[in-house]
Amino acid sequence: MRTIPEIIAGIIRRSPYLEEALAAGIINHSALARLIKAEVEGEAMKRIQPGAAIVGINRLARTLRGRAKRSRSVFRRAPDLIVRLNLFEVTYENSRTFILKQKKLFESASHRPQYFLTVTRGINETTIIASREIRNHVLSACRGEKLVSEIGKLASVTVMLPPGTALIPGVYSYILKALAWEGLNVIEVVSTLNEFSVILEDKVIDAAFSIIKRLF
Repeated sequence: MRTIPEIIAGIIRRSPYLEEALAAGIINHSALARLIKAEVEGEAMKRIQPGAAIVGINRLARTLRGRAKRSRSVFRRAPDLIVRLNLFEVTYENSRTFILKQKKLFESASHRPQYFLTVTRGINETTIIASREIRNHVLSACRGEKLVSEIGKLASVTVMLPPGTALIPGVYSYILKALAWEGLNVIEVVSTLNEFSVILEDKVIDAAFSIIKRLF
């Protein structure tokens, strides 16, 4: 059976905005305890004292503040940020023939290093994000495959991560929550070991860049 603090943590984590505000120390813990008391009692299947909810909230707030502090401390200096404009995204259903076409696409892209190109293969589908300058080339290389979706007018912000960042909990969410808090929709997330890219509509890329820059 889950404890009261575990139930409280689950309720708060279902709301990223509430969790972020709690970590920032801008929420009154007593008021929050009164707000979620009925929901906590419903999941615990018993009545609880307001003090028990406050204790659980206090404990979670300390944990969240510690995680945020660790995320910031990873970056001893502000990381390099790279903005790419004029991108598009296409998603295709996976197939045996598509694998061979991806290989040809990468071979061709090796002669165009100035353009953005990333391919993410999932269980049932593959997404390609690339510069619009090579859109016709990408579509031609994938001709005959079943197109699931195409999204244009995209841009990206890439954060160059310090070595070892991938092993530290919460670093990615530290960036994504900041964007969510400002109401910016992330279309895709693409990462390698030391690079973390967020793909957004190009009309919000200036705001996204400013938000991420302020984090560091």
